Amino acid sequence: MNFLHILLFPLLITFILPIFRARIATALSTISFLIPAFVSLYLLLTAHRGEELLMNLPAPIGDFYLLYDPISHAFGFTISLVSAMVALYSLPYMKHRFEEMGAKEGEFRKYWFLYNLYAVSMLWLVYSGNLLLLYIFLEISLLASFMLIYLYGYGNRQWVGILYFVWTHIAGVLALTGFLIVAFANQTLALNELKVIGFIPWLLIFLGMVVKLPGLGPHIWLPWAHAEAPTPVSALLSPLTVGLAGYVLLRIYLIDSSFIVQFREIIIFYAIISSIYAGLSVFKQRDYKRLLAYSTVSQMGYVLIAICLGSYGLIGLVIQYMSHAFGKAILFMTAGAIIATFHGLRNLDKMKGMHEFVPTISNAALLGFMTLSGIITIGMFAEFFILLGLTQIYGFNLQIISLVVLVFIISGLYSFYTMKEIYYGTPMAYEKPKFSRLLDLPLYAIALFSVAFIFPPLAPALLDGIKLALGGVMP
Repeated sequence: MNFLHILLFPLLITFILPIFRARIATALSTISFLIPAFVSLYLLLTAHRGEELLMNLPAPIGDFYLLYDPISHAFGFTISLVSAMVALYSLPYMKHRFEEMGAKEGEFRKYWFLYNLYAVSMLWLVYSGNLLLLYIFLEISLLASFMLIYLYGYGNRQWVGILYFVWTHIAGVLALTGFLIVAFANQTLALNELKVIGFIPWLLIFLGMVVKLPGLGPHIWLPWAHAEAPTPVSALLSPLTVGLAGYVLLRIYLIDSSFIVQFREIIIFYAIISSIYAGLSVFKQRDYKRLLAYSTVSQMGYVLIAICLGSYGLIGLVIQYMSHAFGKAILFMTAGAIIATFHGLRNLDKMKGMHEFVPTISNAALLGFMTLSGIITIGMFAEFFILLGLTQIYGFNLQIISLVVLVFIISGLYSFYTMKEIYYGTPMAYEKPKFSRLLDLPLYAIALFSVAFIFPPLAPALLDGIKLALGGVMP
């Protein structure tokens, strides 16, 4: 069986999920992502590389093919693992949400189709070897996530869904325009045949991805979308979807790095300002999910910094995607567990001492924040390679190193500030609840890999594989 069959499996499962009851659909969805998760992990461990042709298309589109390398496998494993665990988590959470909305349990049929379509489109995106094919899956993920927010979100969910759709569609249109210019300049969009990107298309693609990340300015859509989306969607949207902008930038960089090299200083200082602003904004938030959304803006600044720092920075970018995905998925699911268990509770002012009532959720949150802060988890590798990239490009420039270290420190400060505000201190007047194990066990499965990736055999396989995939850009 080749890897195409592995990728087709969750796609085919997507279209049959609506015929099953909720529990069976949950199991099928989880299995449909666990299989590609462990296959992609095996391929990552073996540094598997290759291409698989899907169809020949005339110029200026070029071949549609699947691109296999350790970078794709690292992203693919992360997407598959998180999607599988969030699928398990969805059963009790969405049951609570449907009861809250007064919807019938049959609503699960629609939910599972949209959920799987959303997750599988991201998986196919990172294995797409043609920019048009990549864009198609980018748009599918946008449409599926928009529908999930529009149908099952909180507050004024229709308005929030449209806000999310408009901003992310702007990102897609900018990128598509850049792709079209590249197509006519190269007479192909196949990544293995592209030779040059050019300034204008690079600028358009970069601006589109800054909107999608998002960076400071375009970030205004993200706190609304992440806070008001149903929590399983937030657990995919923040950790996985926004970070895929970094994947797109990485693939374009490997073809032509001229734009990033030319504007390196501007991008780095913009990213530092973006991260510091968003990191400090975390301290002002009193809504748990909105707080995590600002943390995402701060963490995505790491991606923009990393793309500017040569080969070591690119390694840091891949690992930062994994680190943020693991940590933020855990944290959004802790927020959702409290919402589902304590009847919509999300206000920090009413959440003191939650460790007393939900210790397993509290401990999972600690592991999530440790991952974001780079403490004894894969996150420390991301920070290490970003700093190594800084010294590779700038030497021991104390000013810029100090600013980036300040970004890292702020992440650690708001992480443990949030733990103190929510989980520690004098407990509020709540009773210790009973809740489904599916609201906490999936979080520990993700955390297990966050820690495992700092030890052999995963750590050396990941680092050596990324270096192999980067090839010519390594010093």
